[in-house]
Amino acid sequence: MSITFSVKDHAVTNADFAAMAEQIKACHAALHNKTGKGNDFVGWVNWPTAYDKDEFARIQKAAKTIQDQSEVLIVIGIGGSYLGTKTALDFIRTPFYNERKKDTPDIYFVGNNISSAYLNDILSILGNRDFSVNIISKSGTTTEPAIAFRIFKQLLEQKYGKDGAAKRIYATTDRARGALKTMCDAQGYETFVIPDDIGGRFTVLTAVGLLAMAVADIDITQVMAGAQWAEATFSNPDVLQNPCYQYAAARNIFYRQGKSIEILANYEPHLTSFGEWYKQLYAESEGKENKGIFPVCANFSTDLHSIGQFIQEGSRYFFETVLWCKEPKSTVLVPFDEEDLDGLNFMAAKDMQFVNSKAFSGTMLAHIDGGVPNMVIEMERMDAWHFGALVYFFEKAVGISGYLLDVNPFNQPGVEAYKKNMFALLGKPGYEDLRADLEKRL
Repeated sequence: MSITFSVKDHAVTNADFAAMAEQIKACHAALHNKTGKGNDFVGWVNWPTAYDKDEFARIQKAAKTIQDQSEVLIVIGIGGSYLGTKTALDFIRTPFYNERKKDTPDIYFVGNNISSAYLNDILSILGNRDFSVNIISKSGTTTEPAIAFRIFKQLLEQKYGKDGAAKRIYATTDRARGALKTMCDAQGYETFVIPDDIGGRFTVLTAVGLLAMAVADIDITQVMAGAQWAEATFSNPDVLQNPCYQYAAARNIFYRQGKSIEILANYEPHLTSFGEWYKQLYAESEGKENKGIFPVCANFSTDLHSIGQFIQEGSRYFFETVLWCKEPKSTVLVPFDEEDLDGLNFMAAKDMQFVNSKAFSGTMLAHIDGGVPNMVIEMERMDAWHFGALVYFFEKAVGISGYLLDVNPFNQPGVEAYKKNMFALLGKPGYEDLRADLEKRL
C-alpha cells in the first residue's frame, strides 16, 4: 500500500529538485514550525495522529444510529463541507452508491448551490422515507447551506415533531460560537467539531467528512491509518527523499517556465469527484495576488474525445498530472466475436484494465511528444486506506506549493467579494450604498 510520484521523460530531474532543496526545506520549516503565512490554519498537518479519539468514537456511534433509523442521510454543506465526502463515496464505494442495493442509507448532498430545481428533485427523490440531516457549517450563516437547512429542518419537524427532529439533526460546526452552534445548544442537536485551526477545504479527514463516510459503511479507521502513513512518510524535509515535495517542486518549476495551468487527469470514473475536490483545494489555496497555477481536471478516456485535440496541439500553457490506480475494483474481459466486424478480436480475452493501461501509456507519450510535461501519482488501489493517504498527499503538497509561490495557502479573501455583492443586491440591511452602486452598473 503506497502512493508514488514520478516525472516522465526527464521533464524535471533530480538536479532540478536539488536546486530547490533549500527553498523546500524553508517551506517545510515554516509549515511544521507554524511560522509561515496562515500559520493559524495548519492544524491539518498533524491531524492524522492528533485527531480527537473520543469524538471519533462518537462519530461511529452516531453513524450507527443514522443507519438504524434512516433510509436517507441529507448532507448539507458547500465547498469543503461536502466535496471531500462526495469524493470518498465515489472513490471507496462507487459513483452509483445511491443506486446500488445495500444495507446503508442513501446519501444526498444539498446546500451546495441555489437551484430550486435541484432542491425539488432531491425532495421528490426523498419522498416519504425516513431521513436524518448532517448540517456542516462553521458559522451557520453561509447562504447556500443555511437556506437548505431551513427547508430540511422544517420538513423534519413536520414529520417527526421538534423533539423527534432534534434526534435526527447532526451538526458539524464551530466548537463554541456561531449561529449554528447557538441553535444546536438550544435545540439539543448532537454536534461535532470543525477544528479552529483547520480551514474548510482541509477538513475531509475531520468530522466534516468522516460522519457520512461512516454512515456509508466506509472503514474510517482505515481512512485515518492511510493518512497517518502519509503524515509520517511525507514529513522528510529533503525533497530528494519526499515524493510529495517533489510534486510541489515540479509544479512550481513548470510554473516558472510559463505553464500556469495544471490538468489533473484520471482514467477511472471513481476518481471524477476527486478532481472536483482537488480543484477547490488548489484554486482557493494558490490563486492569490495575481499568482497561482489554475487547476482543472480531465476524465480520460472520455475527455480525449472532447478536449483531447486541444491538449495535443493547442496552446502550451499547461502541464498534466495523471492520477493512476494500478488495481481495478473489478475486472471485465473483452469477449471474442466470430465476425469481428469492429476489428477488436486482437484484444479478445484481455482485461479492460489492461486496455485502459495502454490507453494511459499511449496518451501520456502522445501528450509529451506534443509538448505537454507529464507527471504521474500512482496508488495501488481505491480503498479507504489509499483515500486517506492521497488526501494528505495533496494537502501537504499544496501547503508547500503555496509557500513556494509566497502566498498564504490557507485563506480565501477573494471568495468574500461575490458574497458582499450578492447580499447587497438581495437587500440585506447595511448594504444599501453598495446596492445602489451595483444596480447602476447592471
